[in-house]
Amino acid sequence: MRTYRELDQVDIPLPVVTIGTFDGVHLGHQKIIDRLNHEAKLIGGESTLFTFYPHPRMVIYPETHGLKLLQTQEEKLAKLDEKGLQNIIVYPFDFDFSRLSAVEFVRDFLVNKLHVKKLVIGYDHQFGRNREGTIEFLKSICDVYDFEVIEIPAKEIDEVNVSSTKIRDALLSGEVSRAAEFLGEPYTVKGIVVAGDQIGRTIGYPTANLEIEDPKKLIPANGVYAVCCDVEGEKFHGMMNIGVRPTVSNEQVVKMEAHLFDFSRDIYGKEIEVSFISRIRDERKFSGVEELIEQLKSDEETARNLLLELVR
Repeated sequence: MRTYRELDQVDIPLPVVTIGTFDGVHLGHQKIIDRLNHEAKLIGGESTLFTFYPHPRMVIYPETHGLKLLQTQEEKLAKLDEKGLQNIIVYPFDFDFSRLSAVEFVRDFLVNKLHVKKLVIGYDHQFGRNREGTIEFLKSICDVYDFEVIEIPAKEIDEVNVSSTKIRDALLSGEVSRAAEFLGEPYTVKGIVVAGDQIGRTIGYPTANLEIEDPKKLIPANGVYAVCCDVEGEKFHGMMNIGVRPTVSNEQVVKMEAHLFDFSRDIYGKEIEVSFISRIRDERKFSGVEELIEQLKSDEETARNLLLELVR
């Protein structure tokens, strides 16, 4: 996949284009990419996504958007490459760009700059100032600018019944298994292992304390989860606590701590990727360390049984 960040660099033969932020690259997005690739193959062209960075809501509502992203830019690009997209244009989104009318965007960007041959668009997609760029608008001007509009019908999109908003809501409620159904795979978070207060090792449950690399990345709800961790290319099962650790700390600082099963390697400073498989329970305060240890033993048994299903 070729990535362009400036339109002057773009040279795509017979581009078949779609538009969108594609946060999460969920099953609905994947359907669009599959259709894009199919349509490109029919004319000997190349599939192309015109996307934006930063996310438009972060620019239009800088003080109130409250938006956390399902994927970092690096993760999104990797997933789109994996799905067979041939080109992606990551256009810098700013307030001036947000004021472009739909016809200005189509004329100046898609036609004059990209020379679009086909535009693949969902039946309910809208773009441009005041969201005036609808499928009806595109059909009304495509002959003037000599490109074909291909509408992905409601039946084809709605049958997967998914959106980035639904995935965010699921994760913020701790429903990581539901989010995985929408994404087609478990939700993941990457981070660097940093030194903690080392309380875990004193009670038989040493943890890898994770520092998330991108502060805009969405973190699932506080609680205990069964997880699968990628450490330097190797997979390990484990459990993760997200929360303020009320039994052992009064700091009220949310931390992410992963305990990897049957693991004793020193991984300080290493990047690990955590895949969330299932939520085990809420975070809660225990009467003391002894009760906490008993609960951790129960959590480990639950997590091991859940994760065992992955390898059967």
